[in-house]
Amino acid sequence: MIAGKRYLSVLVLLLGTSVVPLKAQSPFIGMEHLFTTPRSYVAKYVSNAPQVDGDLSDQAWQSASWSETFEGIEGDKKPRPRFTTRMKMLWDDEYLYIGAELEEPDVWATLSKRDQVVFHDNDFEVFIDPDNNAHQYFEIEVNALNNIFDLFLSKPYRSGGSALFAWDCPGLKSAVKVRGTLNDATDRDQGWNVEFAIPFKSISLGNSVRIPKSGEIWRINFSRVEWDVKANGATYEKLEHPEHNWVWSPQGVVEMHRPERWGYLQFSRSPSSDTFVLPYSEKQRQYLWAVFYKQNGFYRAHKRYATTLAELGLKSVYQIGTVQNKLVLMASSQQFLLSIQATGHASISINNEGLVK
Repeated sequence: MIAGKRYLSVLVLLLGTSVVPLKAQSPFIGMEHLFTTPRSYVAKYVSNAPQVDGDLSDQAWQSASWSETFEGIEGDKKPRPRFTTRMKMLWDDEYLYIGAELEEPDVWATLSKRDQVVFHDNDFEVFIDPDNNAHQYFEIEVNALNNIFDLFLSKPYRSGGSALFAWDCPGLKSAVKVRGTLNDATDRDQGWNVEFAIPFKSISLGNSVRIPKSGEIWRINFSRVEWDVKANGATYEKLEHPEHNWVWSPQGVVEMHRPERWGYLQFSRSPSSDTFVLPYSEKQRQYLWAVFYKQNGFYRAHKRYATTLAELGLKSVYQIGTVQNKLVLMASSQQFLLSIQATGHASISINNEGLVK
């Protein structure tokens, strides 16, 4: 989704108003909901691409495993979704293929012009960050009329980013198949399928097309917006109370625009199923994000960033697995750069806008 009250939830961090250094503690205390392990999916390479028609019974799709069923966007904080949603992925040298199956007894849609804000209807959404840097990412939404809303963000809304609505995903193939009847409140439907073929050249930045290598990891997540409706004769009437947000990998908060919380997509050319192993660097990044969240909370309380880790109640050295990692903070009142360093591992940094390098 784009910016809106429901997606601009405030971080609630347990920070006091005193700037007296706190006793050093775990950086994750009070923020456990933001550090659950994201889900992962290993996508297989295919030589014979599926036909993009909304029918997920193609032979190509038979080799792809279904994902876990979607959960509430906040994870265990809310009841499980009342309808099942699941997805699967494949890829070749041109496209990332996405298939999704949405259970829905009342399939409806009203918005039919490209780049209308289709999450005002029930919709299905995909978010892709190829560089895993929490910036420069893509969003594609679709409703049951196969109407597309696609956009690009140079950085998240929390860091002053804005959506580029003029970006249309060139060469995108999409299809919807309704399992039932669209916009007919007199019967009960089974649901609807979504199928995408997203060209790698359309989500590549720079002058060259970025084709994934086997083993490469991107960040990705999927969201389903579900509105409550009631029948009004043969038509549907949308109820204007808050919508439901169901996702593949729980965000921990009602906000999709936190790429660091998205799931992991690993590309594989192996014909057999690969087991995803979380890279050590992802464990290191968790410490960077913990400090980032705490710095944001500190800034809200004091109108400046903390210039030392001690002001945040944190240590400079943490053991991750069997390795000692050092946090190095360089900060002024209005900017900061934090890095994590460990022998035998590349240094990783994050700045005050949440850009990871």
